[in-house]
Amino acid sequence: MKLDVLRNYMPVITLTTMIIIVGLVTPEFLSIQTLLVLASDTATLFVMAMGVTFLIMLGGIDLSIQSIASFSSVIVALCLPYLGYTSFFIAVIICFIVGLISGTIHVKLNIPSFIATLAVGGIASGTALILSDAQAITMMENERSYIKWITGSNVGIPNEVIIGIIVLIVGITLQRYTKFGRLSQAIGAGEPAAFASGINVNYHKIIACGLSGGFAGFAGVILSGRLTSGSPTLATGLLLPSIAAVIIGGTAITGGVGSILRTLIGALIISVVRIGMTFMGINIFAHQAVFGLVLILAVALTIDRTKIPIIK
Repeated sequence: MKLDVLRNYMPVITLTTMIIIVGLVTPEFLSIQTLLVLASDTATLFVMAMGVTFLIMLGGIDLSIQSIASFSSVIVALCLPYLGYTSFFIAVIICFIVGLISGTIHVKLNIPSFIATLAVGGIASGTALILSDAQAITMMENERSYIKWITGSNVGIPNEVIIGIIVLIVGITLQRYTKFGRLSQAIGAGEPAAFASGINVNYHKIIACGLSGGFAGFAGVILSGRLTSGSPTLATGLLLPSIAAVIIGGTAITGGVGSILRTLIGALIISVVRIGMTFMGINIFAHQAVFGLVLILAVALTIDRTKIPIIK
């Protein structure tokens, strides 16, 4: 019992310890300006990680989120001159549909989620390359007024942080106060039992994939605003940190255990690691290696080995 309690609080303990350590080594890390940058960086990562949380809680995985986010940025950059604010909605809706397609392939063809999403991610990436002619699409000066809701600030707080808070509220509401959220955790904990009790498991998997794609698309929208461009490689490097944020936060890769708040803690840990390493002068190319090592450790600590034979 004590071990379970410790495991539940371990992400919070880890986050607190890391902030203290980095703050002691480089005191400027604890400045208000740096913490706001940390919060802004975390917001984009959290949006992407939150979407895939529901699918991981079901015991699946989505390897297309990085490609979908980049695809979304290309859609925004191409549509913005003609459709204005509508471009953002179109990008998210298209990415949600792409996620639904992944889920449908997964359940209808009985293909493991990691294969289905990897394949659909490849299609999204290829489509983005074709639409953009394999080049970054820079937003013109007159188009940048449309992205102020992303790049601006209110009372000193970056809008990205406010967006992240709104997404957090939406995620918690979906998980705690909707039938979909409650049953997702139940399905992840025991899929055969869920089938036996009459739960439409396949429907939940498809919707979870759709949410993962939709939130990845929204993360792409935010990235396009931050970088004032769209590119088929804009979100490169975000797949591993996003998955790591979910697992490090305490959501079990085998499903059944997890929450949106845990994912937020995991995203904060990833951001502290990344910015902390930068402050301490660690080579930026070492970041992905560190995320990989941390992910292995997190999976080893949270995986339910009784479910390993089950492929989802």
